[in-house]
Amino acid sequence: MDFNEKTFDRTVIYNGKIIDLELHDVELPDGKTSKREIIKHNGAVAICAITPEKEVLLVKQYRKPIEKPLLEIPAGKLEEYEEREEAAKRELEEETGYKANHLTFITHMYGSPGFSNEKLTIYFTDHLSVGELNLDDDEFVELHKIHLDDIHALIENHEIEDAKTMIALQYVLLNYNHYK
Repeated sequence: MDFNEKTFDRTVIYNGKIIDLELHDVELPDGKTSKREIIKHNGAVAICAITPEKEVLLVKQYRKPIEKPLLEIPAGKLEEYEEREEAAKRELEEETGYKANHLTFITHMYGSPGFSNEKLTIYFTDHLSVGELNLDDDEFVELHKIHLDDIHALIENHEIEDAKTMIALQYVLLNYNHYK
């Protein structure tokens, strides 16, 4: 079966700083038509970093769409034409004050492919040096250093609710001994 949906009309609803919103009229595989609301995003990166003391660097940040703060691995959007590894290094230093001297690729993922094309790449590092904290003007984060031994409890107690963070932390819990 051909699962492709062919767009025959596209309307741009909104062009923003972070996202664009489009309405697509599509032809479905069975020949019927439907509408798709699509959020276009340039992409993002996230980085799970562990200090020499076996502490995971997490940031607490208020997330307006869900009206509460979340504890997350450092992450951010790609600037236009920015390489993903460089963006991950930049975001880590901006949000935590640590520099990544080496990155290991974990995965690419789509968080909400039913309505968004945002592709997120997650990296890991335990090769850190001190850098410089440099938050965006509208960014307010609080650094948390959580020991590896306490990560599983955070996930079980639902103190980690962010998908990218859960994926990265599960990866670390399963594989960290390989990096020592």
